[in-house]
Amino acid sequence: MCLVRAGDVVVALSFDGYGPHLRAYLDRYFPATEPEFNDAGSEPARRLAAYFEGDLAAIEAIETSPHGTPFQQQVWALLRTIPAGDVTTYSQLAQRMGNPLSTRAVGAANGRNPIAIIHPCHRVIGASNALTGYAGGLDRKRWLLDHERAHSLSPSGPLFA
Repeated sequence: MCLVRAGDVVVALSFDGYGPHLRAYLDRYFPATEPEFNDAGSEPARRLAAYFEGDLAAIEAIETSPHGTPFQQQVWALLRTIPAGDVTTYSQLAQRMGNPLSTRAVGAANGRNPIAIIHPCHRVIGASNALTGYAGGLDRKRWLLDHERAHSLSPSGPLFA
């Protein structure tokens, strides 16, 4: 994973490391400065490590500043309201935004989320309750959901068999 921050504010968290998608995002929004990378001693990195150790609430206090359109920002903010261990669908997110016809746009914004895990796009599934595309790969999405279910306050076992 590649954690990119400006001070203690996370601006990107990517599974593909410092790959082309992350580079394009950083070039677009940070052309004059180079953000800081993967400082294991930073507060965001410590909180992310705690999340992986089972303290799911640890990431809730991480300050983020993703760059995108106002609509994308709205979707990404809404992602943070999905409790760990729960899932929702793209259409449910669109309804919560007050625009039930924006399901595809919500899906597109979800796919452009620059801050994985902290903005938990992995908690969004298809209308048929099937796992759908995830930039980190469906195996990783399944692992994250199972990890959260196993460590949530009311676990009910793996979500997907």
